[in-house]
Amino acid sequence: MGLKVAIQMDPIDSINIDADSSFRIAEEAQARGHELFFYTPDALSFEEGEVYAIGWPLTVRRVKGDHFELGERQRINLADWDVVWLRQDPPFDMGYITTTHILDRIHPDTLVVNDPTWVRNWPEKLKVLDYPDLTPPTAIARNLETLKAFKERHGDVILKPLYGNGGAGVFRLTPEDRNLNSLHELFSGINREPLIMQKFLPDVAKGDKRIILIDGEPVGAINRVPAKGETRSNMHVGGRPEKIGLTDRDREICERIGADLKNHGQVFVGIDVIGGWLTEINVTSPTGIQELERFDGVNITAKIWEVIEAKRV
Repeated sequence: MGLKVAIQMDPIDSINIDADSSFRIAEEAQARGHELFFYTPDALSFEEGEVYAIGWPLTVRRVKGDHFELGERQRINLADWDVVWLRQDPPFDMGYITTTHILDRIHPDTLVVNDPTWVRNWPEKLKVLDYPDLTPPTAIARNLETLKAFKERHGDVILKPLYGNGGAGVFRLTPEDRNLNSLHELFSGINREPLIMQKFLPDVAKGDKRIILIDGEPVGAINRVPAKGETRSNMHVGGRPEKIGLTDRDREICERIGADLKNHGQVFVGIDVIGGWLTEINVTSPTGIQELERFDGVNITAKIWEVIEAKRV
């Protein structure tokens, strides 16, 4: 059965087709006979009880520099579509949050993946707080004295924006580092949000493991190893993906969180594990599908679509 699938994502012309998970999701949908429609978040609207998007019918192909084709620009009522993918990248700002409120108006009659209510309520760096025994020591605060006290207790820490992504604005502060005041001043001048501080995990040198869960079940992992001289392992900043398996600790973590994710409509999730500690639960726009498929030789994206298709029967 062919589904009508709309994808809300960032501009498609500049994506890396060898790494972008949204491209892979669209590619697999097309192979399964589903109709595709592409629009950007700014083209979403609520008007007199209806939810509309302005965009284009979409065809994708795995040809660098010629990876997509758009049909005639049109305005669609998303209530007439079977599935909407919420796939724009963070930052998780008020613009992002507003799209989840609007998409709430059509879900679940139109299936929004992931469920927008829980995407909104479970920011990646906050959802982990539900599992304190699985996570490293963590503080979330805007108050400088609180952050100083946490750093004093733990010595070597990571400081980062609460709603950032891709490794942007992530700093390691060693016991000898005296830059906390300056960084706090810098972040305070940018926004009014708290910061997140975590105890530094030395095992990050061995890699930051991204585990993919589909409907609450782990399907594999990749290891993201930081570049030389770099603390951050994100592939956006030069992290190197490597093949890796799941450990008993990884499976323990997934078992603890899996039912929660499934029961709240989080079909495609990527969690981050460093040295056996859960650091993030990514529900907004997780990545890693293509690397995992290449390393393990399996069609992970097909498993995602099998779950979605079963929900639309």
